[in-house]
Amino acid sequence: MRRTLKRVTLGALGVVAAALIAALVAAAALVFPAVPRSVASLHFAGFVHLPKSRTGGWLTVLDYLTVDDDRLYVTSESTGDVYQVPLGGGALPPPGSIRVVAGAGAAHGVVVDPAGRLAFVTRSDADHVDVFDPTSLATVKSIKVADDVDAAIFDPADRLVYAVSGDPHLASLIDPATQANVGTIALGGKPEFAAFDPQTRLVYQNLEDGDAVAAVDVARRTVVDRWSLAPCQGPTGLALDLANRRLFAVCSKNALMVVMDLASHRVIASLAIGGGPDSVAYDPVLKRLYATGKSGILSVIQQDGPDAYRTLDTVKLHYGAHTLAIDPATHRLYIAYASLILPPRLAVFDAVR
Repeated sequence: MRRTLKRVTLGALGVVAAALIAALVAAAALVFPAVPRSVASLHFAGFVHLPKSRTGGWLTVLDYLTVDDDRLYVTSESTGDVYQVPLGGGALPPPGSIRVVAGAGAAHGVVVDPAGRLAFVTRSDADHVDVFDPTSLATVKSIKVADDVDAAIFDPADRLVYAVSGDPHLASLIDPATQANVGTIALGGKPEFAAFDPQTRLVYQNLEDGDAVAAVDVARRTVVDRWSLAPCQGPTGLALDLANRRLFAVCSKNALMVVMDLASHRVIASLAIGGGPDSVAYDPVLKRLYATGKSGILSVIQQDGPDAYRTLDTVKLHYGAHTLAIDPATHRLYIAYASLILPPRLAVFDAVR
């Protein structure tokens, strides 16, 4: 009896020890990001280390990345910070060159008005859009918008900041000249990423809960059409190939990227990509697409023609590395990492031609 009890006790202790070791290994993997490998299409240039938030907290979840000329804006959903990172094609910017805009509420999308050169950042929880000066980083004004405000883009045709709110299913329109909320548009579904089409003067808006993309006429304050993205489930990230009239959407629920012909409004291709995809970017010079998501897998897809696509490379990043941006001047790719305990960081890759 004692021998049996001893064996059971030792077995239970072994299970507990194995579980503890597995938990420690998993925690270490979350805290200390592995260095991603270079692949045929991308050379890993290194990490850009962002300043640790002064508001504290163990977890930093970075959200949207926005390139504006020689600056990159990176938002923190968990701390409310907005990082301003200087860009260039040479050495990576040192930590001392990165500046921070603090504010109340989770920070999401950043838009810079090309005329007035003021920046706008959406802040959920606080339910407002902050206006700040990119030079001084001083906050100029806070504009009240609908709750759950998230992504934002600039509509150059109507000269308005277009900011979407998920739960209310609508977009708020902000006039940069008066820094005022001048109206809303009912979208008919939960909005995710959006993109402006200069040819049609429409905003294409992914609707995550409808597996569709809406065509939004901002001037008329209405949705004028809506097209299915099937087989896409849960569309999030969106990008456009304006020359070939193609729309790219990544699908969070079934790990696909779909390609829509904007003339026929039909999906003409779909490709498997990494799990939980959230953002996609298109490089029109290199004819490449980059997609990443919560699983931390970067998919590199080559466009051989308007209707021909193939996967070039797959890169393992870090869990939670779900957003990215391309610097069009250098073709350099920036990917935001989630961080636990350590300061947040960006993984940087240079395109190999």
